[in-house]
Amino acid sequence: LSVREAEFSMRRRIGESEGSMLAVQGNLAGAYEALGRLEEVLSMRRDVYSGWLRLKGEEHETTLLEASNLACSLDRLERFEEARSLLRKTMPVARRVLGESNQTLKMRAMYATALYDDPAATRGDLR
Repeated sequence: LSVREAEFSMRRRIGESEGSMLAVQGNLAGAYEALGRLEEVLSMRRDVYSGWLRLKGEEHETTLLEASNLACSLDRLERFEEARSLLRKTMPVARRVLGESNQTLKMRAMYATALYDDPAATRGDLR
């Protein structure tokens, strides 16, 4: 973790490109996740997703990957409605851009998991 934090700080100081900084921040979020620091992971995942969205747009493969990472973090923190809302917005884009790829199948599986895990989910949520 300390190596990833040091890398992030160093790259920020030397003025690394925004895309490179977002990639390092995503890696740092993965290290935090491995340590169970889920609230911090969620904050970082939100920043990384919104950064890629701003930088490359909603149809970029990396933006879609980061949307998936964010949805996974939301699910792990039992924020099921937020996860489903994000996935409802990004799954059609992923299908259009990526086709029936591994990434689109992963997003659909995450949506199903968010439905299954949410005790407040209703049949209406299946739409």
